[in-house]
Amino acid sequence: MIRVLLVDDQELVRTGFRMVLDAQPEIEVAGEAADGRQALEVLRSTSADVVLMDVRMPRMDGIEATRQICARPDCPKVIILTTFDLDEYAFSALKAGAAGFLLKDAGPEQLIEAIRAVSSGDAVVAPSTTRRLIDRFVEHIPDKDGTTDAALESLTAREAEVLKLVARGMSNGEIAGTLYVSEATVKTHVGRILNKLDLRDRVQAVVFAYETGLIKSGQS
Repeated sequence: MIRVLLVDDQELVRTGFRMVLDAQPEIEVAGEAADGRQALEVLRSTSADVVLMDVRMPRMDGIEATRQICARPDCPKVIILTTFDLDEYAFSALKAGAAGFLLKDAGPEQLIEAIRAVSSGDAVVAPSTTRRLIDRFVEHIPDKDGTTDAALESLTAREAEVLKLVARGMSNGEIAGTLYVSEATVKTHVGRILNKLDLRDRVQAVVFAYETGLIKSGQS
C-alpha cells in the first residue's frame, strides 16, 4: 500500500486528488494539510510514502516544507505540484530534494503513474525534462562557489564524463552506448557520483551539473 499525504491550500484541489486516489486499491490517502507547516505537523504522527506538495501556500510554502521534509532520515518522496507559470519554483523544489514535479492539470493517469514511480525509487520527471526546465530558468541558479568546485573535483574523469551525459538527459543505456561500456558499469558510476556528491537522485545530479557550470544552458 502506498500512503500519500495531500498538501494544498485549496480544499477543492485536495478533494479532487483524494477522489482519484481513493479509487486505486494500492493507494491510500494518509492525510491532508493546507500548508507546509501543517504538513510537517501531520508527518510527525502520520507515516507517508509520498507527499503531493503545492508550491504557493500561506504560513510555509512548498519549497521550505520540501527542504525540511527531505532533511529527515527515511523521508517520504515529495512530488511538487506546479503550473507552467511557476516552473521556477519547481526548480527550487528539485534542488531542495523533491523527487520531481507534476503539473496541477495533469490527468488521473499521470497522477497515479507519478505516485507509483516515486514510491518505487524513480524520479517523476526524466532528466531531459528537468534539463529543459533549468534551461528556461537558468538565471535563478546562483553563481558557483568553492564548495561545488571542490565536490566536482572529487569525481574521476570518467565520473565527470558520465555526469555530463546524465545532465544531457541520457538514460543509462544511452550512456553505455556512447561510452562503449556495459549498462551495469554506468549504473556503478552513477551510484558513485550520487554518493560522492551527496545527491538523492539523477534529477539532483542535473541541477548540480548546471550549478557547477559543468554543463551550460543550451548545450547539447
